[in-house]
Amino acid sequence: MTTRERMRDGFDRKLLAPLISGAVLNPVNSTIIAVALVPIGVAFGEPASATAWLISALYLATAVGQPVAGRLIDRYGPRRVFLPATALVGLAGVIGTLAPNLVVLIVARVVLGFGTCAGYPAAMRLIRDESDRTGRDSPASVLTVLAISTQTISVVGPALGGLLIGVGGWRATFALNIPIALVAFVLGARRFAKVAKPASKGSFDLDFPGMTLFAGTLVSLLLFLMHPGAGDWYLLAIAVAGAAGFAVRELTHAHPFIDLRLLGRNGPLLRTYGRALLAYVVAYSFLYGYAQWLEHGRGLSASEAGLATLPLFATGILVSLVSGRREQPRGKLIVAAIGQLAGCALLLTLDSSAAVWLLVLVALVAGVPQGLNSLALQNSVYRQANPADIGASAGLLRTFGYLGAIVSSALQGALYGPAADTGGLHDLALVLLGIGVVFLIVTVFDRSLSRGTTRPEKAETDA
Repeated sequence: MTTRERMRDGFDRKLLAPLISGAVLNPVNSTIIAVALVPIGVAFGEPASATAWLISALYLATAVGQPVAGRLIDRYGPRRVFLPATALVGLAGVIGTLAPNLVVLIVARVVLGFGTCAGYPAAMRLIRDESDRTGRDSPASVLTVLAISTQTISVVGPALGGLLIGVGGWRATFALNIPIALVAFVLGARRFAKVAKPASKGSFDLDFPGMTLFAGTLVSLLLFLMHPGAGDWYLLAIAVAGAAGFAVRELTHAHPFIDLRLLGRNGPLLRTYGRALLAYVVAYSFLYGYAQWLEHGRGLSASEAGLATLPLFATGILVSLVSGRREQPRGKLIVAAIGQLAGCALLLTLDSSAAVWLLVLVALVAGVPQGLNSLALQNSVYRQANPADIGASAGLLRTFGYLGAIVSSALQGALYGPAADTGGLHDLALVLLGIGVVFLIVTVFDRSLSRGTTRPEKAETDA
């Protein structure tokens, strides 16, 4: 390998292409479906309440599958998990393209969710492995590229979906997964190193009962949060019972799926997960709740609302680019917290006659925490997690992010009612202000953030 094939700090830049190709599979499928829901409902004669399961199915599958895939990657290496997972993405594309009804389409989204779970944990595992290989800390630029690539694909997802639907109908949004999965598979097969099989082949090392209890707990909780109601309290009871069973299993098993004792001693990482949950409640509320109000409350068309939210994404990407050179998360998180509060406060000034410049200002301000939080939370997990468990830890970060998305969806359902009117937006803004205050407090008073980033081999585990 020539010196040109490595970055100055020793990182093998040939890994960037497969690293990015896998990491973007999930965000592109999370956003591209937004513009396909209406034509899918028309094609199958299904209401919006039914097509919404196309979104929920992916959220559920990825929320459960991310830490599972991460644990498998930590155990068997990125290649052995990434390749079959990417093949699942291609299979999901085939199923979705040929789906005869909505049920089969939902199945395709579930398969798609599980297939896309390996990309991000594999990327974080590869970055850590490169650091071990070179004996040098992985560059901040690599983590920045990873964060920006997922943000960028989220921006182009809806526009790409609209283009595909215009050319080949809604089925083209599923067919897209076939070529991009093929590209990711080929890149992974050619550039991901083969690693020796684990010395122990016993299935107990993977803790399948622990995985099952974790999945059951999470699915029950997410289903309750998506549709909370008087008749659904049994789901919460199942979640509590599952969580108790999971805790007992993990605390007593020799090879736990998630080492609760080690995680319990890693206060900084636990607080990072908590911040991720709070941050993504606010982020998804702006992404979907604010966009809905632009159409219902402000009276913009779908295309006009899309244009009005573009500054949000553009600012997020720009902020990541500018701040990516500095790895320390504290400053990013504090500025992000202030940006969240400012954005939520601006929502309270909006009404049906709000000027266009004010709408653009809201999007610009909201974009600052979007970019900073994405990068700071990712860097925090990379630094705070046990190096041997970086895949599972990265997967859990995504899980808490999806929990934030589900909480945001539940808040919008409870506060908006039949339409996203201005009164509902103001109620949502007040709740988000409270969440923003909590985020600021747990950031300012987190002493571990003041100690700087830790070396990979000395991840901090003290509270």
